[in-house]
Amino acid sequence: MTARNFEKRRIARTDLEVTTLGLGGASLAGIFSAVPAEQARATVAHALDQGLDYVDTAPQYGLGRSEHLVGDVVRAASPRPVISTKVGRLLKPVDPGVQDKGNWVDPLPFDQVYDYSYDGIMRSHADSLQRLGLERVDILYVHDIGVATHGAEANKPLWEQLASGGYKALRELRDSGAVKAIGLGVNEWEVCMDAFALGDWDVFLLAGRYTLLEQTALAPFMTTCIERKASVVVGGPFNSGILVGGDKFNYAKAPDDVVQRVRAIEAVCKSFNVPLPAAALQFPLTHPAVCNVLPGPRSPQELDGILDWWDTKIPDALWSTLADEGLLAPGTPIPGGTA
Repeated sequence: MTARNFEKRRIARTDLEVTTLGLGGASLAGIFSAVPAEQARATVAHALDQGLDYVDTAPQYGLGRSEHLVGDVVRAASPRPVISTKVGRLLKPVDPGVQDKGNWVDPLPFDQVYDYSYDGIMRSHADSLQRLGLERVDILYVHDIGVATHGAEANKPLWEQLASGGYKALRELRDSGAVKAIGLGVNEWEVCMDAFALGDWDVFLLAGRYTLLEQTALAPFMTTCIERKASVVVGGPFNSGILVGGDKFNYAKAPDDVVQRVRAIEAVCKSFNVPLPAAALQFPLTHPAVCNVLPGPRSPQELDGILDWWDTKIPDALWSTLADEGLLAPGTPIPGGTA
């Protein structure tokens, strides 16, 4: 099988380069519905065969399941892709009968404990290497710190853990060469702005906040990333499914105003004979801070559908028409200028 030639972009301030399309490992762990292990492994292998060279995972995904599945494939890969995982949750063994499984259908028998401290981050990194069966990962993200996940009051002591020791651990791991890049992996841009006060970061994995449907992260976050030489990986490019024909937006049923906005965007796409998902997948890369878009297919067949959308040629006039109709935030970078 001949691999595709994907554009590569450098993660600012590092020597890491990633293909502009990556593979997210959350869905492979069986969120909301089961994904057989062999299907998950086949999806990772197919992604690598197609030329994708960036795979993201996390301890939370299937409570260790995703890291095991990704590691099974990546260990045998040559060349090895860029791998990212996350810190901030430690996994503790638990009786499956009393386990809090969350939205995971068949997770491993662990409960998660939030820990953003120096020791917690060092332990999380080491535990991930064991689950992956790898001697190193390339990128380490602080996972789900912030008000959106924890609430305002509960986040305060967790943020203090990160500020008083966790960030030091990340810097030490990067400075020693144990990892090449550090950042945050979150669903809110505001906490990334807070993180800039702690020091320098290389890359942020931001899910859902810079998409064809919403550009709430555009300013001040994306502009600050340019100024501070930090890159952005865009997760959740389909906003939980609303941009691929589903009815979910940000993990819940989409409100009417969102549905109407999606219909207006889709009408513009149809006028250019471009599938809405293709525009949604390619849109984030119009911003110079974005180095990668990270969808989460559940099977090789789903990945093939994503690759078809990726290959769709999108005329510059589509983006300018969206801008003219007020469907992109003012200042959004598009080919030839800004909205």
